[in-house]
Amino acid sequence: MDGEQLHDVASRTALALPAAVETQPFGEGSVVYKVVGKMFVMVSEVRGTPIVNLKCAPPHGASLVRDHTEITPGWHMNKRHWITVTPGDGIDETLVEDLVANAYDLVVAGLPRARRPIDPTRGSLPD
Repeated sequence: MDGEQLHDVASRTALALPAAVETQPFGEGSVVYKVVGKMFVMVSEVRGTPIVNLKCAPPHGASLVRDHTEITPGWHMNKRHWITVTPGDGIDETLVEDLVANAYDLVVAGLPRARRPIDPTRGSLPD
């Protein structure tokens, strides 16, 4: 997957999620996707290389870093809870979609129950 595809898939997937919004809190060049004010994905470039930073559970992130040369600990983020995905042959659309959805679910699960746009354990609206 090339950099333009990486950015397109991550952005499209993030915006399709309930209550997700696109922001630019760091100025032009970085697009941040948030749910209820909490960041779950950042689309940017580092030294001309397109990247996507995603929230990720530490054990899952460690295995992704181990198994994919295109995935590293989060650039300019908490290295334990964030990963960075760069373009490459080991990255495909399904993986990026899954990583974005997983990042969203992690953030939603950490929100107070009354503020959750969905129940992350059932994929339905909260009670």
